[in-house]
Amino acid sequence: MAHVVATGAGKAMMERRTDPTHEYILRLTGKERPRVLFVGTATGDEAPYILSFYTTYDSDRCAPHHLPLFHRAVDDLAGFVRGFDVIHVGGGNTANMLDVWKRQGLDEIMRDLWEDPGSNVVFTGGSAGGICWFEGGTTDSYGPTLQVLPEGLGFLHGSFCPHYDAEDQRRPLFHDALLKGELATGYAVGNLQSLHFTRSGDAIELVTAISPVEDPLALRVEAVDGRIVETQLPAKVLAGAGPIAAGPSS
Repeated sequence: MAHVVATGAGKAMMERRTDPTHEYILRLTGKERPRVLFVGTATGDEAPYILSFYTTYDSDRCAPHHLPLFHRAVDDLAGFVRGFDVIHVGGGNTANMLDVWKRQGLDEIMRDLWEDPGSNVVFTGGSAGGICWFEGGTTDSYGPTLQVLPEGLGFLHGSFCPHYDAEDQRRPLFHDALLKGELATGYAVGNLQSLHFTRSGDAIELVTAISPVEDPLALRVEAVDGRIVETQLPAKVLAGAGPIAAGPSS
């Protein structure tokens, strides 16, 4: 059974070192020391973000690795990626990230893993790392004014809007895109919330929303008869968050 855990924030969640969301992701693998691959394409393989990943997903809790695509050092990309239990995609520029993946063939490698009936991979990430699994979403890939991103990998049907509680432009843009039909019915989450989906055979299911804090913001958002309907999703509040480090909304 393959999984997707799509989170509202990328860097900000990564910098929450003891956030129980990280442990939730690792436990989905069913392994004592899962192999975790960080893909930081959306920030151009930015070194501080990669370091942040290694600090949070340290070697005491998993076997961490990262995949640079701007200075690629792997010949057999498919063989390399298939060796991991978790593929963690960082936040940043979603549009540029998807273009690089297509050039490198990483999009099809991950699609094959997602569609493989024997796959048990957990695909995860926040912001760009959450949007990419859906058919589309809202993005700041093209500058400070948010725009609609009409194409994602499409592992999951519908659209995704991260940062719903952190960026004022997100909600009105998402609503407008749904009303105009530019985006399909989808989901919106706050920075700290995540949506957990599973795939078993051809069946894809939303298992639950998860959150490290009370009163989570996780919504199903759709246009119905010319108006927007937001429906709160059932959410599991995770226990065990310790002291955190503040981070940006991306």
